[in-house]
Amino acid sequence: MKIFIKNMVCNRCITAVEKIFSDADIAIHSIKLGEIETETDIPAEKMAAVEKSLLETGFERIMDSAHQLVDKIKNIIIVKISELDVDENFLLSEFLSSKIHKDYSALSKTFSQNENITLEQFFILHKIEKVKELLLYNEFTLTEIAGKLGYKSVQHLSSQFRNITGFTPTEFKKLKDHQRKTLDSF
Repeated sequence: MKIFIKNMVCNRCITAVEKIFSDADIAIHSIKLGEIETETDIPAEKMAAVEKSLLETGFERIMDSAHQLVDKIKNIIIVKISELDVDENFLLSEFLSSKIHKDYSALSKTFSQNENITLEQFFILHKIEKVKELLLYNEFTLTEIAGKLGYKSVQHLSSQFRNITGFTPTEFKKLKDHQRKTLDSF
């Protein structure tokens, strides 16, 4: 039985969801971001308990196909950004179309209708959150961060960062409250 789960955005999420199913004595065939496949069907009363545990932990079962698609898109974008492998010629439209095997305009329309934000805006917001994270870790220079996240220049990154946060990257690093958002809050 395949079950789609909202807000699974990292490996710790996989571990948390795996534990919920394990605690409910449900054998898992496979698990990945946003999706778990059980060995057998789950009785309704057991599924209700699992759904309650998922909600208490910040997850949610996704029932309809549009929401499943949106969650899949989000997970693909989050993973791509976390890999720090976005080159400056990266095209979100081509990337998502090739990963999901659907026309980008259909993906974009479904996403916008369900999230009240465009795919491009979502992608930019997540890149900016990654920039915040990398700035705080102080492992990379701004030039290196720009290169890893597909910005054509530091000026482009800085301009986009300021438009979204109201601060330059340097000003942001000096703040005491860094105002970071969790990945599942978008």
